[in-house]
Amino acid sequence: MGKKYEAIRKLVDRDKRYTLAEAVELLPKLKFTKFDETIDVAARLGVNPKHADQMIRSSCALPHGTGKSLRVVVFAKGERANEAREAGADFVGAEDLVDRVLKENWLEFDSAIATPDMMGLVGRLGRILGPRNLMPNPKVGTVTMDVARAVREIKAGRIEFRTEKTGIVHAPVGKMSFGPDKLRENILSLLDTLQRLKPSTAKGKYFKSVALSSTMGPSVRLDTNEIVALLER
Repeated sequence: MGKKYEAIRKLVDRDKRYTLAEAVELLPKLKFTKFDETIDVAARLGVNPKHADQMIRSSCALPHGTGKSLRVVVFAKGERANEAREAGADFVGAEDLVDRVLKENWLEFDSAIATPDMMGLVGRLGRILGPRNLMPNPKVGTVTMDVARAVREIKAGRIEFRTEKTGIVHAPVGKMSFGPDKLRENILSLLDTLQRLKPSTAKGKYFKSVALSSTMGPSVRLDTNEIVALLER
């Protein structure tokens, strides 16, 4: 670890579980870089992803967006393709875009949307898009006939997330420059979505741990009891 990182790490009490208000106020003090760092949430949930009914995969519209400009590709034809263009999609096409990904390994986009009738064609891209979390999926609203709405939501800051093998969900919730209030609202929006997605078969404590971290900074652990109390208000 570098000297600057070691210096800011001392500002975090490793034995303490911070309230959300304390954590978002502390984050700017842990910054030593010149760029606008992304703030991430890591929530370890009381689920077993090995069981299909406990695998959580969905999306969440953050009230203040992510602070990042996302490039969206839409696989659609005819009227739906026109709607996607009007909604602000960066790339729209069908066979031509599929061929471009297959033959040129073209991946200059951050999110992919497809109409249901296109999935037979888009399915050919599974081995390329799947490992990169770019494959359209109905569970996160990226396989839909309402492509215009999906494009607008993603452009406005909708994020996708899924539980990893260890039951942890990682998700970006904004930029350091957002300030404490906007970050707090975005974080609560994500955690509220996770709470509503709690599987009925999940037993015991649901939020086992929740931590915030910036791109280059140390993590700050939250008081999960306070999180639950905030979500129940």
